[in-house]
Amino acid sequence: MNGPDVAVLGLGPMGAPVARHIARAGFPLQVWNRTRARAEEFGHRAVARPEELRARIVLSALPDIDQLDDIAPEPVVRRWAAQGTTHVAVLSTTSPDKVRGLAGRLGRHGLAVLDAPMSGGDAGARAGTLSLMVGADPEAYRTVEPVLRSFATTIEHMGPPGAGSAAKLCNQVIVAGTLVAVAEALDLGRRAGLSGEQLVRVLQGGLAATAVLDAKAEKILHRDYRLGGSGTNQVKDLRYATALADTLGAGLPQTRRTRALFEEVLRRGLGDADHTAVYEVVSGGAAAGEE
Repeated sequence: MNGPDVAVLGLGPMGAPVARHIARAGFPLQVWNRTRARAEEFGHRAVARPEELRARIVLSALPDIDQLDDIAPEPVVRRWAAQGTTHVAVLSTTSPDKVRGLAGRLGRHGLAVLDAPMSGGDAGARAGTLSLMVGADPEAYRTVEPVLRSFATTIEHMGPPGAGSAAKLCNQVIVAGTLVAVAEALDLGRRAGLSGEQLVRVLQGGLAATAVLDAKAEKILHRDYRLGGSGTNQVKDLRYATALADTLGAGLPQTRRTRALFEEVLRRGLGDADHTAVYEVVSGGAAAGEE
């Protein structure tokens, strides 16, 4: 399969498997990562500096647009444009305002910006079964969609740039709230003397079944907080969600309480752990999450 040259910036738990799926699909690929060793795992596809990229489509799997701004100031963007870059897609969760700001900055150099935040976690990234919510002009979407199809099974074009990020914030409202509910249920079951494994099995067979329960229950049961999605990123997403709610006049009362619980995760020094570490707050008593 031949296609446009593609570059992936950021090779963390999501970016690395995404890059591998793109390569397997046959797209000519380049990669960059701040920690050079991770990029070198991709052999000749690695570049030492972001300005060395020569790709029509650049995908940013960096934590946020802030990090993309840091590595791609105006001189780098001008060089990308001169070397044939036409589209930049942001795969991370961010705010619609930041997407529109990036679109304005890169648009001055002739680059189209898309936001295509990913849902499905690191497991979905490894399996190539991510769900993407895309904000883009129609022509830009048509250009980049074949690349996105190489690592995602559900893709919805939600509207213009920024719409994908708004949709992802809706997703994060559900994920974070459900994760807290799962943590509370498992803590309650433990206190009642129930087998956690049995409780999870019966919940998975009924109306309480969710992808969050499937993906995260084992981590909570074993208090195994090796990184999937971090507590720090969960707080970032919830802050963006509540800021958007403030702008639009949405209350989000449960989400604001959920945000307070995850902020307590950060205060306890667990920001770099998987976001299931919220169980440590939930199981420690309700006072930890009070506003």
